[in-house]
Amino acid sequence: MNVIYNSENYYVVEYPAEHAIELVDKRSARGTFLQGDVAERFAQSMQDAVAEEASAEHIDEFLGGFDTLLNQPAVYH
Repeated sequence: MNVIYNSENYYVVEYPAEHAIELVDKRSARGTFLQGDVAERFAQSMQDAVAEEASAEHIDEFLGGFDTLLNQPAVYH
């Protein structure tokens, strides 16, 4: 498990062994789990967004585009 992004609003975790990424919106306590090709495309898109502008505001705006996929309640242990 590798935390690849953590802001006030979002948390993105990579699970290399599963070829997966988890995206969580901290404000709504909802998230999604992306795996395989979808996770790879998401990771590439995120890298492109960071290369464009690495500010938290820009990355949060990029991640906000995925809000419709965040349909699983986040449960913190």
